[in-house]
Amino acid sequence: MKAYLLTSIKLTLILLIIFSVLYPLIIAGIGKLAAGGGDGETLSYKGRVVGFDNVGQKFTKDQYFWSRPSAVDYNAAGSGGSNKGPSNPDYLNKDVQGRIDTFLKHNPTVKKEDIPAELVTASGSGLDPDLSPAGAKIQAARVAKARGLSEQQVLALVDTHTEKPLLGLFGPAKVNVLKLNIALDELKK
Repeated sequence: MKAYLLTSIKLTLILLIIFSVLYPLIIAGIGKLAAGGGDGETLSYKGRVVGFDNVGQKFTKDQYFWSRPSAVDYNAAGSGGSNKGPSNPDYLNKDVQGRIDTFLKHNPTVKKEDIPAELVTASGSGLDPDLSPAGAKIQAARVAKARGLSEQQVLALVDTHTEKPLLGLFGPAKVNVLKLNIALDELKK
């Protein structure tokens, strides 16, 4: 029994060193090699940092593309979902329906059944920075009207900011909302 106990203590100490010291140091080192040095990649506009590449932000003005709703009000310190599912009547009748009503009010040319689910349901993290191309394109008419641009100009901007799947296979096509809105601000009328 003493042999097993001593072996168990040695193994526990070795694993503690590996997983509590070495592994975090290796991951931190890899993070320092990543864009932003492990602190996240910031996006700037007119020399001022306006946000992070991988953290969603709230946009409510008609001249901007709106992000996916957030259950944590885009608070990166409290990332998380609402834990409410499609079987929760309070969630469907209050939260989702309220988002649908708001979206339709600001996008009168859109039909309810054409709204992508991502525009009325929060992501699991509450900080999703991306939309599908369909989620961005459905907002193009509103953004174009608010900015005095043609819808074709806005749709072309969405197309140029659509990131294709990795190697054409892995993951969906996506549009980073903050990058797209920065490009809109840089666009001349």
